[in-house]
Amino acid sequence: MKRVIIATRNTGKIQEIKKLLEGADCEVLSMDEAGIHGSIDEDGATFDENALIKAKAIRRVTGDIVIADDSGLEVDFLNHAPGVYTARFLQDKARYTDRCRGLLKLMEGVPDEYRGARFVCSAALVTGDGDITVRGVLEGRIALQAAGSNGFGYDPIFWVPQYGKTLAQLDSDVKNRISHRGKAFRAVAERIRELTR
Repeated sequence: MKRVIIATRNTGKIQEIKKLLEGADCEVLSMDEAGIHGSIDEDGATFDENALIKAKAIRRVTGDIVIADDSGLEVDFLNHAPGVYTARFLQDKARYTDRCRGLLKLMEGVPDEYRGARFVCSAALVTGDGDITVRGVLEGRIALQAAGSNGFGYDPIFWVPQYGKTLAQLDSDVKNRISHRGKAFRAVAERIRELTR
């Protein structure tokens, strides 16, 4: 059985990706489960570049199939910030609850029509036989206040208009079906199934 390494230590991402890859004929491991330590500098200018940097770095160490993603939040009112700096937005070591509060403060008084935002995910698959990246996008807007506990990162302040809820208020099945990461990794999962048949 082939191994597939997820190039992240983010437990929320690992759980989501493993669920999306259920049924693929492979052993899906996080970096920690594969015994890979250390960190990877993500110094790319785009989501695609950062995803490939991570995946290629782990591929060089293991020789396994590697998947990685770089994802983030783009807010129209902030000229698409934080973008690739989503994980480091406002303060480098701030907790996401503090980042959510900080972003809501920046958006105070901004009317609904200017609160447009999107989650973007670029998923990279590095196999040794060619590299691919796939992009998934979820359109929405910044909520007026945080709500929900089923998610991580900026999910509690990301309003999904078609459901009338934040992403953190949706159950996992709905979230995985519509999310930026779900869209990108379903395409990657299909490619992995082809490689491991």
